[in-house]
Amino acid sequence: MKTYLYSSCAALAVLCAHPAHAEVPASVTRAPVAPASATPPAPDAGGAEAANPVSELMVTAARGPQDPGKVGASVTVLNQAAIEARQQVLVSDLISRAPGVAYSRNGGPGGITTIRIRGAEGDQTVAVVDGVKINDPSAPGGGYNFANLLTGDVARIEVLRGAQSTLWGSQAIGGVVNIVTAEPTQALEASLQVEAGTLASSYLRGAAGGRGEHLVWRLAASRHETDGASAYRLGTERDGYRQEALSGRARVIVSEALSLDLRGVWSRNRNDFDGFPAPAYAFADTAQYAEIEETVGYGGLNLDFGRLKNRLAVGYTRSASQNFDPAQAVTPLTFDSTGTNRRYEYQGALALSRAWTATFGAEAERASMRTRSPSAFSPNPAAARAKAGIDSLYGQVQGDLDGHLSVTVGLRRDRHDTFGDHTTGQVAAAWSLNDGATLVRASFGQGFKAPTLYQLYSTYGNLGLQAESADSYDFGVEQRVGGATVSVTGFARRTENQIDFVSCAFGSGAAACNPGGVFRFGYYDNIARTQAHGVELAAAATLGPLTVDANYTWTHTQNDAAGNPNRGKALARRPEHQANLAATYRWGSGLSTSADIRHVGSSFDNAANTYTLRSYTLLDLRASYPVSKAVEVYGRVENVFDDDYETTRNYGSLGRTATLGVRAKF
Repeated sequence: MKTYLYSSCAALAVLCAHPAHAEVPASVTRAPVAPASATPPAPDAGGAEAANPVSELMVTAARGPQDPGKVGASVTVLNQAAIEARQQVLVSDLISRAPGVAYSRNGGPGGITTIRIRGAEGDQTVAVVDGVKINDPSAPGGGYNFANLLTGDVARIEVLRGAQSTLWGSQAIGGVVNIVTAEPTQALEASLQVEAGTLASSYLRGAAGGRGEHLVWRLAASRHETDGASAYRLGTERDGYRQEALSGRARVIVSEALSLDLRGVWSRNRNDFDGFPAPAYAFADTAQYAEIEETVGYGGLNLDFGRLKNRLAVGYTRSASQNFDPAQAVTPLTFDSTGTNRRYEYQGALALSRAWTATFGAEAERASMRTRSPSAFSPNPAAARAKAGIDSLYGQVQGDLDGHLSVTVGLRRDRHDTFGDHTTGQVAAAWSLNDGATLVRASFGQGFKAPTLYQLYSTYGNLGLQAESADSYDFGVEQRVGGATVSVTGFARRTENQIDFVSCAFGSGAAACNPGGVFRFGYYDNIARTQAHGVELAAAATLGPLTVDANYTWTHTQNDAAGNPNRGKALARRPEHQANLAATYRWGSGLSTSADIRHVGSSFDNAANTYTLRSYTLLDLRASYPVSKAVEVYGRVENVFDDDYETTRNYGSLGRTATLGVRAKF
């Protein structure tokens, strides 16, 4: 413990010596976040109070607005200014700069993208868009593929780290990524963004909206296209990516006490990828491609009875995926799946007193999947279908004990159709000292992940599976000194009953390998136990026109499953060391120039730790200039030194790219 604290503090001293970007993690400093138009109101992202000024509130940790100084959990907040300054098109590229967040991608843009928070599995992260969980029920692990999530019309992102199932339910073992789309601030407004760059990349986005006494509305559309990089690292042809997307939101304000929210996000995506063609069965350039259509819908009724605020809501997600191989003459279609999720919610927020608030609710989630894999031997197989439901009750109380110490206590009970009941709890505290200059945070949270439909009902399913469960702890100190803020946070998590795939040797007579007397190549079972612990260090400072920001994360992960041949080895694709350095200088003319350095340490690509993904360091340069109050031109060069690196074995990555763009607001 002492060794890595010493080494981490030394690393922080080095980081602080470098300039940084304007993005300021909320766990580091209580800097202003999104404007009122982008900040969800109590009790969740949908109430009529969104028009009120709430420039310095967090939402995800409490599912309602909360002063950052009273939040015991670790949260990174990116407001609209920070998102625009970064100039990133992909949300995964943006949030991977946050402390404790790692990602891997199967190739260039459009390749399957996995986000891992504090060493957790990728499918143990909950993704939320405008109050709707968007994890895919048809995926084997039920997680969300971040490949198709673009910054587009996003106005705010919160990354909540640590087990958070008390409020967010199944899958929130690693944490929560909450996305909020933009909301208008004027009676009538519009925006336009156009950019183009190397690799035949282009991005076009437009939006319009308005705010009136009884109606707040916004519509947005975008199109992104790039030739990308070869998905196969040694390939010679590029695998492109294309997305068209639409989003919209409307709030009908009937009265101060009654409002209706409607929101929707839709995208159609195509990405080329490389596979394992016959007869060589070796990874190589191929003409395969995937088409994915994603739909998110939300409807919410908000009732404000003074001290009691209520929300009744319905959320809907649908993800439809198809893979094609033009070289397969009998049937080009090689994979076809659809996952849908319907979620019915009630949430209440009761002001018990001026200092104490109770948040409580009930949820009913109904998930279904349909999947099939046509082949030359079976061009039209029957689809595997399954569905399951989970009903939940939760409650959380938060408040101040003496004006300086804020506490949060929560409890949740879930009942699943198949695996049964599960209870999770959470305790967090934030202690403000020295007139707010020092903030001490501590939290304990439990997480769980219900077995997925695929793990329960597919050919490899096991109806005897139990829920994965985790205990998560963190403790941190944040200190303000003049215009600078520094924080140190230690974290630990232990996961039990983790579900993994068990292979069956050909001809095995084991009962689990021969359900109903029919041999199968494997099955899912609760065989894994894992642990992760580490330290997150962050610093930010504003020195006149120069803004400095830096963070470093040390993460140690380990397989702890008894009897497993990989016990004691590191978990795959979890770099032990990550660091981000950034600097933004704002010149007197209005010109802004930035430099970002991202270092990712080495990691292992497999559970046996036999293949190492080497460390890499990337440099990005950006600039922007306001031509007028309404128009801004910008440009960036990413991966300046054209480094070749892997986040997944044998998959390629983008080399040096350059982009120019213009952004206008009317």
